[in-house]
Amino acid sequence: MLSLTYSIGSRVGYFPNASRNILKRFSSNSTGTNVLDLLRGRGLISQISAPEEVLASKILHGDKLKMYCGVDPTAKSIHLGNLVPMMLMLNFYVRGHDIVNIVGGATGAVGDPSGRSTERKAMNTDTRLDNVSRITLQLERFFKNGLTYYEDKYKSDDNEVNKNSGVYTMTNNYNWWKDVKMIEFLSQYGKYIRIQSMLSRDSVSSRLSSQGSLGFNEFTYQILQAYDFYHLYRNENTTIQIGGNDQWGNITAGIDLINRVEQNSSNVKKNPPFAITVPLLTTSNGQKFGKSAGNAIFLDEEINTPYDIYQFFLNTTDADVERFLKIFTLMPLNQIVKVVNKHNDSPQLHYGQSVLAKEVTELIHGTAKANDAETISRVLFGNDIIIEDSKELKRIFSDARILKQTNQESDLVTLISELMQCSKAEAKRKIVQGGVYLGVNRVRVVKSISDWAQYLIGNEILLIRIGKQKCFVVEMTA
Repeated sequence: MLSLTYSIGSRVGYFPNASRNILKRFSSNSTGTNVLDLLRGRGLISQISAPEEVLASKILHGDKLKMYCGVDPTAKSIHLGNLVPMMLMLNFYVRGHDIVNIVGGATGAVGDPSGRSTERKAMNTDTRLDNVSRITLQLERFFKNGLTYYEDKYKSDDNEVNKNSGVYTMTNNYNWWKDVKMIEFLSQYGKYIRIQSMLSRDSVSSRLSSQGSLGFNEFTYQILQAYDFYHLYRNENTTIQIGGNDQWGNITAGIDLINRVEQNSSNVKKNPPFAITVPLLTTSNGQKFGKSAGNAIFLDEEINTPYDIYQFFLNTTDADVERFLKIFTLMPLNQIVKVVNKHNDSPQLHYGQSVLAKEVTELIHGTAKANDAETISRVLFGNDIIIEDSKELKRIFSDARILKQTNQESDLVTLISELMQCSKAEAKRKIVQGGVYLGVNRVRVVKSISDWAQYLIGNEILLIRIGKQKCFVVEMTA
């Protein structure tokens, strides 16, 4: 399952050239929509297991599919790196296919070795259960907001989708693992699990070939994930598992188990199980997204506000704008081309970044919070004050957790020193050099400013910009 980073495992059963030729053949002979090619065009598909031609045929002929993606509760929030497989799921969801999210209440207690060179630290039960609850709410909210975002903005112009979305289901794999007895499990399924295959999978072989150790719990993790896939295939008609590239081995372990257990079933031939993985998410300079990279932006508003997400994408490099619009939004590709062309005409205006930041924030947190984030950015970094209502300013800046308070008797040097956590001498230097703005006015006054009235919005809100990037919103109290 996803652990709240992706590396490529073995590419068993993957025939990209043959599969794409088959897709073209089906596309020319069918009236259905080639969703797989569309999602490849958005950069959301890395690998698909064989027989891809069967999956392509089902999609192109309008069959309703059911797929799932799991997330282990290794942290209290999912982050932007985790969203890539979720965006793939969302694209299928709005096109009428059913999707399932699994939070790993059981597997999270064991620990997935995929993509790791060291063993995970043990997590106490209370923390894990709290993480399960939080992640459940985050995923439910993400798909609810994502569907609303799509229906409000793009559905009426999209001829590729069904009139109705699919069905969304959230579940916890502890629900079925709690009743499984080890002796019965080994007796019934142990004969279908091959040690040689387990040892050859990248998540295991990479650890065994390095200096790091591998516990039996991590070694058997792939069995648990394999059984999850089998359980959902057998009981819920779920035929596709989605994950990151580092999950290829774990997912194909599930395909192997299903094919072995169901080898005499006509259903497995008619409805074979599939793996679809998404690529590793990096910036144009090769930097990863995620906790280990130290640049994770989380969906939990207690950790990162909607404004944090907005600002993160507003700072996207020009080279990443088009790719991120394809991955993190549902904007049609023809509209993305128009946005990129307009951006390229005057890149210094950062039009593409503005559209990207607004779209992603709206998809994740909804229209109202996206509008607030955009307003904050315009107030702090624009050249004019677009809101004169101090109560409204206090609300949106309080929600973004960037509103500070100080006494009206404070002097400018002391205030700058406190905000920047620097010495008063350094604060004076910034003022004298013209690096401090009160509202839209540059000030070079070193002495105390006893009357703030000329700079205040609604007699109580002061906007301070120090340099190009440091902005503060201060409520002046009596």
